[in-house]
Amino acid sequence: MRVNLITKVTLVTGVVLLVAMVLFAFINVTTLKKIFLEEAIHDVDNLSETLIRSTHYQMLEDDRKRVYQMIQEVGTQRGIEHIRLINKDGEITFSTERAEIGTILDKNTEGCNVCHAEDTPLIHASSMNRSRIFADRDGKEVLGMARAIYNQESCATADCHFHPPDLSMVGILDVIVSLDGMHMQTATYRNNIIVLTLMLLLIVASCLTLVTQRFITNPLSKLLHHTQRIAQGDWSPVELKSHDEFGKLAGAFNDMTHNLKQAQDELAQWGSQLEAKVEERTHEIKNMQSRLIRSEKVASLGELVAGIAHELNNPLTGVLMFSSMIAEDPRLDPALKPDFDTIIHETQRCAEIVRGLLDFARESVPQKSHCAVEQVLEQTLILVSHHSSFHDIRVERDYGSPPQILADPNQLEQVFMNLLINASQAMENGGTLKIKTGTLNRDAQVFVKISDSGCGIAEENLTKIFDPFFSTKGHKGTGLGLSVSYGIIENHGGKIEVQSRMGEGTTFTVLLPASFEQKKQRAESGLAATA
Repeated sequence: MRVNLITKVTLVTGVVLLVAMVLFAFINVTTLKKIFLEEAIHDVDNLSETLIRSTHYQMLEDDRKRVYQMIQEVGTQRGIEHIRLINKDGEITFSTERAEIGTILDKNTEGCNVCHAEDTPLIHASSMNRSRIFADRDGKEVLGMARAIYNQESCATADCHFHPPDLSMVGILDVIVSLDGMHMQTATYRNNIIVLTLMLLLIVASCLTLVTQRFITNPLSKLLHHTQRIAQGDWSPVELKSHDEFGKLAGAFNDMTHNLKQAQDELAQWGSQLEAKVEERTHEIKNMQSRLIRSEKVASLGELVAGIAHELNNPLTGVLMFSSMIAEDPRLDPALKPDFDTIIHETQRCAEIVRGLLDFARESVPQKSHCAVEQVLEQTLILVSHHSSFHDIRVERDYGSPPQILADPNQLEQVFMNLLINASQAMENGGTLKIKTGTLNRDAQVFVKISDSGCGIAEENLTKIFDPFFSTKGHKGTGLGLSVSYGIIENHGGKIEVQSRMGEGTTFTVLLPASFEQKKQRAESGLAATA
């Protein structure tokens, strides 16, 4: 059976990753089990110490009933198998398992041999040496902790009973707890690692499949298909745009294909002896074919849009005229008056869209002349100052006396009017409109900045605002104003830039090339002033 490259790479990587993850999981589980066991030993040791300290006063009073009762209550806690008291002679004086009471333990008995393994018993052993793990009668793994009850000074001098001062230890508290909880935690952790390992294997396998398919299998398939085409007499070059080894291999294939084709042509010419040796190479020229196709499509779209807009304009004019006449007719039922007002309003909006379509499709050639942008701005401000959205707007001017530009004043006025009205509409509750002019790049460009203190434009819309029919005003706009303005400025050799942040306002910057004569005059005047 044939195994493809993706399967091989995925299997090898998966096996290596699986082995690594299994080893990692084994080390982790082993380490975690050791940590859990150390914590369990520490907890049982603390429990033993707490029991000894809690019953110390009752032991001094020889209140054995109370001591046994307290141990019995503690022994009922979850996870504790049983607790027992062993005196210095090895007799179990009390146990939560009553069958053990009175039993005498041998030194070799489980639980005793940890301290009596040698001839001299350990008096002060560490918690690890005092602990043991064994299986109980039910075969369940448990942890035992033997805690010595030392003969303290208070014990040797108590009135209730007497322990000789030379007696170092009076008994043993042996606590046995279940390790089921530790095993459950370890099993849970192990299962989580298994699930994560499987998920990681799946993710890595998917990524490897995609990467191998994209960067290895697809290029190899193209090269293989190319060799098959060569065998069939197709000498076209392989199209593989890559900068890695496959790209170099594709280049070598193309060179080989070219050389083979050239050799075949030469052999054919020599064999037939009918034609002279033709040119060895021909150069293919591709001069902006894609741009020409796009330009033709845009031009066709413009003609189509203009035709549709022109055809729509005539019936819209009739609808608007007759709707207005009916709305003003005194015979009209007053109840129908709002409906006709709605028809008139929507028809006017459609007419505005049609006019915008005509402006968008027309792209008239600008009638350029030398003009000052500040003068065009002032004329535009006079026109828009009567607009309803300019009532509460304060205009701040900062003119830098830039040089004149070669432009169509009427088209510039249309651009500035769109930008100024948009800025005023963005400040519904009034605000400040700032207009600044100046030059950039050593007087090579004239800039006009129009800033408002309005609501701003969302970041995701900044790349769309110059698209035809895109509007953030809902039914209030056609979405063609900025698109037309962008086309006008582009036809003048300039560009429009926009900067905006939500809640802080928007700034449109219009960049236009300065007039060559004006730049020359400024340069000469600057040299004269320096001299």
